Amino acid sequence: MEGFLQGLKFKNPEMQKHICTLVGFSAKKSGSKKNWYETRILWWDGNPIQRDSKEYQELLDEAYEALFFQNEKAKKALLATQDANLTHSIGKKKKQDTILTEREFCSRLMKLREKLKSEDFMEF
Repeated sequence: MEGFLQGLKFKNPEMQKHICTLVGFSAKKSGSKKNWYETRILWWDGNPIQRDSKEYQELLDEAYEALFFQNEKAKKALLATQDANLTHSIGKKKKQDTILTEREFCSRLMKLREKLKSEDFMEF
């Protein structure tokens, strides 16, 4: 997921595809020098997306759903949290400082966990 998130900082679709293949620290490092926050514009498949837009939030929703739909280990790990309140102490809180705030991350995971529990998602 870090590769996807960092890839959003790259306008060039080919470079973005490459960044999306990276994981962990390599992915984070690749996007660390991009000054996206000056314009508040991110990119997906060559198209600009405003950081504060509904479109951006929908893209994040789709990406996280795809991850948990396609990855059994991730799905099982999230379901193993049962009804715990998920927190993330490393992330940033302000949208202007990060492409994914602590709240966006944790609330998205908890929402996905509820979807995973439902039969509708399992049939998807």
